[in-house]
Amino acid sequence: MTKAGINHPIFARFYARVSRAVERAGLAERRERLLAGLHGTVIEVGAGPGLTFAHYPPAVARVLAVEPEPHLRRLAQANAGKARVRIDVVDGLAERLPGAEASFDAAVMSLVLCSVADQASALREVRRVLAPGGQLRFLEHVLADSPAMIGVQRLLDATVWPRLFGGCHTSRDSAAAIERAGFTLERLERFLLPEIRTPLSYLILGVARR
Repeated sequence: MTKAGINHPIFARFYARVSRAVERAGLAERRERLLAGLHGTVIEVGAGPGLTFAHYPPAVARVLAVEPEPHLRRLAQANAGKARVRIDVVDGLAERLPGAEASFDAAVMSLVLCSVADQASALREVRRVLAPGGQLRFLEHVLADSPAMIGVQRLLDATVWPRLFGGCHTSRDSAAAIERAGFTLERLERFLLPEIRTPLSYLILGVARR
């Protein structure tokens, strides 16, 4: 949930603390499913504090983890040292990813499409660095499924929420954005976390292919 290219020191510290509670509430299990079966070289876009790192399977040869927020990047670097696979954490923007064209077997985006400045540009970059047939694995909070909650989300997004929470937008339809970027959706699961409906409870987990 970090916005590429901008420092959010207060939000970053808040997010790092809250994330631990959300992991215990069930998100860690979803991260395990998100990364299951990955192999080869992977680019993770918007790595945050590195909470996915513990879930990468041993068949992954290397992860290039891109995180623009300095405090979160330091936490990610510490978590990279505990991972089962090689993870290199670097500064970078989702809209201008490090890496040559078609240089990664897979890409991972976890709670980042809500806050990138330009979803279309970020997804074009992901598509650029993925090899033909490469996978995009994604775990994102998205637009609600009821008009009433969508209204609440859009009100939040139009007022203080993005400014207070690192550029996060609660009402983005990230699955549609992934398809518009030229990916083919192969699997899409929608779920609530927590099961009590809040503007941030609507999540998707899936696989798309370049």
